[in-house]
Amino acid sequence: MKGIVAVVYILTLFTLNKSVQAQSRKDYLVTIGTPWGKMHAVLFDKTPKHKANFLKLVDDKFYNGLLFHRIITGFMIQGGDPNSRKAKPQEMLGNGDVGYKIDAEILPDLFHKKGVLAAARDNNPAKASSGCQYYIVQGRIWNDSTLHQQMARTPERVFTEQQKQIYKTIGGAPHLDGNYTVFGQVIDNLWIIDSVATQKRNAQNRPLVDLPMTISCKKMRKKKITKLYGWNFMD
Repeated sequence: MKGIVAVVYILTLFTLNKSVQAQSRKDYLVTIGTPWGKMHAVLFDKTPKHKANFLKLVDDKFYNGLLFHRIITGFMIQGGDPNSRKAKPQEMLGNGDVGYKIDAEILPDLFHKKGVLAAARDNNPAKASSGCQYYIVQGRIWNDSTLHQQMARTPERVFTEQQKQIYKTIGGAPHLDGNYTVFGQVIDNLWIIDSVATQKRNAQNRPLVDLPMTISCKKMRKKKITKLYGWNFMD
């Protein structure tokens, strides 16, 4: 019953959010706090269910005090497991959830370049996302040869020339494209992702030293976000 109520609430929030955002000149600036400082991010209107769900959890202060519980250098940093809030040192994490999933919103123009926020998930065939766990891509920079090898892992995925160029300059994790929902983008201080991703970790990729997060959001004029962070909204 808890899961059903949560899903109904999210769908209602999604409908309201879609209507408001279509007419609004404002959007939400997300602030992600780490032991190294703060990153700022925006969430995509093209993935409205994920955006509404993430904003609800942030508004509920769900993420404050949770850990980046899984980090892999050259790949990504993952957090959002509610079990990490009071986890014992080196306890295995990654199985916590909020009792519901979010329908996949996988789009070809939202891809795994460095700094994107994407939803973690289990191996369900519908590729539905975890209701709370997410990751931020660190990735790596690819050359023509290595990028071709990565593209061969998902032959059904068609990469544009612009996407290929981004993977060869900014970097990312192209083999994830088409399999996970990308729903946001870090728009400053990408170096913090590197700082988190390069920490020492155990065999389960949990950091040896706990890395807590805080996440908050603030509604702000899109023009101000562009002025402060250089992010250009497409709508």
